[in-house]
Amino acid sequence: MTINSFVKTQGLGNEYIVLDENNITFPLTEKAIQTICNVNFGIGSDGILVKTHSEKADIGLKIFNPDGSEAEKSGNGLRIFCKYVYDYQIINNQQFTVETKGGIVNATIQETNNNRASIVTVDMGQAIFASPLIPTLFESQEVQDQMIQIEDKIFKVNCVSLGNPHCVILKDHLEIDEIKKYGPLIENFSKFPNRINVQFAKIIDRENVEVLIWERGAGFTLASGSSSCAVASVLRKKGLIDHLVTIHMLGGSLTIDISEEFNIRMTGEVKQICDGTFHEELINSFV
Repeated sequence: MTINSFVKTQGLGNEYIVLDENNITFPLTEKAIQTICNVNFGIGSDGILVKTHSEKADIGLKIFNPDGSEAEKSGNGLRIFCKYVYDYQIINNQQFTVETKGGIVNATIQETNNNRASIVTVDMGQAIFASPLIPTLFESQEVQDQMIQIEDKIFKVNCVSLGNPHCVILKDHLEIDEIKKYGPLIENFSKFPNRINVQFAKIIDRENVEVLIWERGAGFTLASGSSSCAVASVLRKKGLIDHLVTIHMLGGSLTIDISEEFNIRMTGEVKQICDGTFHEELINSFV
């Protein structure tokens, strides 16, 4: 690939730009990340995925939110990254491991089209419910149906970590305006020291759930892999769904499989949008 090249790919409308840290001539500063992700001044993206070297896995991955902060894990980001390394023959096997800030992930290319990955499964690890490890500042050992007040409303929250923190709120009705209003307030609530991802979830039946998502550092988003896993793990712990569930989001659906030990595997499609090269005029704006 040429110097300063990029690939842009989406998973259920959640789009990421993929870079190789050894193939760019500029430092990936907070300003650079914010500019690249900006739809008006850059390329436009829900985040940036950076291929790195790993001593612990087949390949390494760094994940950055549009605000420049680094994320521990992203389900859609992982599937997009796995497609990238497979499609561009960086990895030649259909099963491999990826090191993230949130831990080692096992990945499988489930289906291909013209030798390019189309359906990817990633092992998202084990759901963690212990309050200090998520982390939250609630006194209870686990955060289940904990009441919090956000301005004029009281929410019943359930928290879990998939390598990154999540707050799941069960709803009878889902309203986009509601999560756009309260999502950022819950994200920055005082009990969440590292901020938190927010999901409003509506159970359809034991095998289907609808979800709206406010993503930490990114805002309202059409889909999120780790958020889907968080919702599924919380509902499974409550006994409200079966071990295999489809999470329906505005951008599409993901299949989540949860073991008895709360190990989670996520499967969904990914599609490349475009590839290209950063122009020097854009790179100069990073300074």
